[in-house]
Amino acid sequence: MEYFESHAHYDDEKFNIDREKLIEQMYKENVTKIISAGYSLDGSIRGIELSKKYDFIYTTVGISPNDLNNNYKKEINYIDDILEKYFNDKKSLSNIEKIDSLDKIPKIVAVGEIGLDYHYNEDKDMQKEAFNLQINLANKYNLPIVIHTREAVMDTLKILKNNNVKNVGTFHCCPFNRELVKEALRLGFYISFGGTCTFKNAKNAEEIVKMVPDDKFLIETDSPYLAPEPVRGTRNDSRNLKYIVKKIAEFKQESEEAIAKESYENATRLFLSK
Repeated sequence: MEYFESHAHYDDEKFNIDREKLIEQMYKENVTKIISAGYSLDGSIRGIELSKKYDFIYTTVGISPNDLNNNYKKEINYIDDILEKYFNDKKSLSNIEKIDSLDKIPKIVAVGEIGLDYHYNEDKDMQKEAFNLQINLANKYNLPIVIHTREAVMDTLKILKNNNVKNVGTFHCCPFNRELVKEALRLGFYISFGGTCTFKNAKNAEEIVKMVPDDKFLIETDSPYLAPEPVRGTRNDSRNLKYIVKKIAEFKQESEEAIAKESYENATRLFLSK
């Protein structure tokens, strides 16, 4: 049984003491694909370096609503420059003579995490503008988006409905909100479940998981955060995907092997088949 980790932050300082050893151990324990999720300019750059170092790690680039600052437009422009160089390099190395050099460039698969968060950041206008700018960036390079939304469901949906997101994307660590999930699925987005679906106080978790078709869900840990039961409160890592798979299998009344396989195929389709 193999696992596809669709959202983690192995550039985080919490992994500084054992990052390489941990990444190698996770692969040995069948976490054979990992998406390193960008959340700031610096975090995106660190994710790029990880994707260059490990052939099973991919990365997203973007600025989350909680990492915006007064220079966010310049930082988004810098991410645009990174993507332009990446796609130019990838194109120049795509001929058969240079195919072995492809492992020397990063593996950028989405723009994210981006979105809205009204819990911590009250500058709604800045968040909305940054969200729109980064959706445009994803469309420019035909990349999916990875969405963070917290206490901002209606504005998030409004922006998505007002933009033609070419390559859709996923709601990372999706809130258990019926309207959000219903509309997200209608728009073609994937829904990603993390450790919160295992929490004993998670309202609507079972109902929401059952709402999502087998070909539209992903699994994630959001490491080092949101460790699932029964290890809640510890530093999270992708070896804990098994607990999330177990809970989803329980909700959907499917085998754990089926859930791992379906989520792996879904993540591959979204991020790696373009």
